[in-house]
Amino acid sequence: MGSHRRVARLLVGTAYLGAALIATASAASQGRKIELGLDGAPGRFGSLTHQSSSVRLIIIAWNQDGGSPQYFAKLFSTMLAEPMLGIGIPDGSSLSPGAIADGKGDAFLLGLNQAVAAWGKPIYVRPLAEMNGHWNSYSAYNANGTSRGARYSTREFRKAFARIYLIVHGDPAANTKLARLGLPPVSGTLTPAPDVELIWNPQGYGSPNLRGNSAAAYYPGNRYVDVVGDDLYDIRYKAEWPAAAALYRAHPGKPFAFPEWGLWGIDDPRFVQAMARFVRTHPRTSLISYFNARPGSVFDIAAKPRSRSAYRRLIAPLG
Repeated sequence: MGSHRRVARLLVGTAYLGAALIATASAASQGRKIELGLDGAPGRFGSLTHQSSSVRLIIIAWNQDGGSPQYFAKLFSTMLAEPMLGIGIPDGSSLSPGAIADGKGDAFLLGLNQAVAAWGKPIYVRPLAEMNGHWNSYSAYNANGTSRGARYSTREFRKAFARIYLIVHGDPAANTKLARLGLPPVSGTLTPAPDVELIWNPQGYGSPNLRGNSAAAYYPGNRYVDVVGDDLYDIRYKAEWPAAAALYRAHPGKPFAFPEWGLWGIDDPRFVQAMARFVRTHPRTSLISYFNARPGSVFDIAAKPRSRSAYRRLIAPLG
């Protein structure tokens, strides 16, 4: 997506600033490896951090380039061993969560289903991330806390996500399950895609931070989620490690991921240490993906020597 805005989030919480953070040694002693990913160029990032990346995140807009199976196949081939495809809806689009729930986006989802089935290897799909952030067109709330209306409600989002899940997975019983949700059937051929994992990825706190805009308000239910994700940034604004831990605890049966995490314009090795500790102390964490590795961006770790050193010591060995 051209402009993928982010809300201000994350100063490292004091609970994660313990003096002796030896996450690398601890994880190694347990024999546990996690997937390490990034948004950006793997080669450059690897040379800077010594990370051997297995996952590459690319974010596209709904219906980008028509969403044909051929388009997706070409895209996947650029995304390392296990692609992570983020899907958003650009500002100005008439596609609402309610419209997706009613099947208005099915052609795109059917093309994606065919592509992930043909891929035949593990792949992440991350639709409509940060849905409880007002900067996304599919959020239920505006920045001032007012509702965007029934078609953008959290109820419609939950139904939309369930529909996405069933179609992308190529569930043979999709139409029966959609009927139970009060949704129209899929008009098209579905191909079972057992290797795809859908990431449901809110922020830990909603923005605006209202009860109705909480992560839980958007959760479609365990049967429609493979991995729970949280995006985490350090820009010296607000400590959200407690929110990440709460999200982890709220879904004990699901793998946990940070599909995006990064340093927003600052060099803070404590944040890298805190991420290493979280991985060590939360064993269901299966993926962390740095955002972003593009030269000159505010997240570029090349301009953050202390954080880069901590990353090499604590994060790169985790994979």
